[in-house]
Amino acid sequence: MADSVPVRCPACRRENAFTPPTFPCACGAPLTMPVLRGGVPVEILHRTWQASWVEVRCEVCGRQDEWPAPEAGCVCGTVVRVPVAPAPTPPPPNSPPPGGRARPAPGTRPEAGPPPLPQRPAFRPVTIRTARDCVTAAAQYLKWLGFADIARTQERTASGVDLKGTGVVAQVDPTTRSTGLREIECVWLNGLSDSAIAVFFSLAGYARDARSRADDLHIPLFVMDLTGTPQPVNDAADELITYGARRR
Repeated sequence: MADSVPVRCPACRRENAFTPPTFPCACGAPLTMPVLRGGVPVEILHRTWQASWVEVRCEVCGRQDEWPAPEAGCVCGTVVRVPVAPAPTPPPPNSPPPGGRARPAPGTRPEAGPPPLPQRPAFRPVTIRTARDCVTAAAQYLKWLGFADIARTQERTASGVDLKGTGVVAQVDPTTRSTGLREIECVWLNGLSDSAIAVFFSLAGYARDARSRADDLHIPLFVMDLTGTPQPVNDAADELITYGARRR
C-alpha cells in the first residue's frame, strides 16, 4: 500500500494526509501515482478533460500511459489537484527495461529468478450508476485478476457473499456508509468455509476497526470509484493485484 503524504489546503492552510491512488498497469503491476513531495496543490475551480489526466510511467514495464490526476479533499470543502512527478525520460533502446535483467554473457548460465508475473490486458472498468453495477464491476475485476467462473450468488442475504468463483469469494458493499467489522468477518468466514480467498469491495470505504481486522486476516480490500475501477486499500490487495489468482 502507498504511504500517505501531507497535502496543505491552499484555502484554509490545513495540512491533510493523502494516500496516492494505485491503478493496475497493463503489465499487471500496481502503479501508484508518484506524488511530487513538496509540490503545491492547486484548487479545482473548473474541471477540464485535459487537466484531469496525467502521464505516468510504470517502473516495472516502462509503459507510459495517461491516468486520472490525483485529487484530495479538505474538511473545509476545498478539492485540490495534487501535483505528480513528471515522467522520466525513456531509457535508450539497448538498455534493459526497468526492473529487468541484463542479458548474460555468452557461455554463462543465467541466474534463476522468480516466476514471471501474470501478463494482463488493461482492465476495462464498468461505470457505476446502480448497486448492481458495483457487483458487475467487482466481478469483471476478479475475472481480470485471473479467477475463473465468477458468478453472482442467488441468496446473498443468507450467505453474506455476492460473488463466487474458483478459489475466491467476494462481498460488495454499494451503500454510502463505511463498511463495518461484521461484514469483514462474515466474508472471511465464507472464504474459510470454501477454502478460498475472501475479497471485499466497498463504495464508501471502511471503518477503522474493519480495516484493522482485514489487515490481521490478510483480506484484500478495494474501494470502488464511480468509474468502476477498484483501488487497493491494504497490502493484501496490492499483493492480489501483483499475483492475481496465483496468490493462493
